[in-house]
Amino acid sequence: MRERFKTDAHWRNENMKLKLVEKGKDYIHIEVSEPDETLIQPFIHQLLRLGEVEEVKYHREHPQIDLPEIYVKVSKGKPQNALKKAAKALSKQYRDALEGLKI
Repeated sequence: MRERFKTDAHWRNENMKLKLVEKGKDYIHIEVSEPDETLIQPFIHQLLRLGEVEEVKYHREHPQIDLPEIYVKVSKGKPQNALKKAAKALSKQYRDALEGLKI
């Protein structure tokens, strides 16, 4: 049974890809291809923890047909910097968790 999961596309080590939909001075709107909900939700949570982020919206019309979209508005700085900052913070959290599992 384990072999079946190894060949399933859902279990492959594929990265989510972000596609720019629209960008303004204080906001960015992106589409996520090859989405993984187990990563998107913590990413959104991390964005909301940043002081410069005013608003985060997550939208997905249909879970099997449409790609999810994320809208981020910032009060200062560039919105793409907020995305990078949240991704780095989340990466560090996962890296630290992995280190904690090592025996």
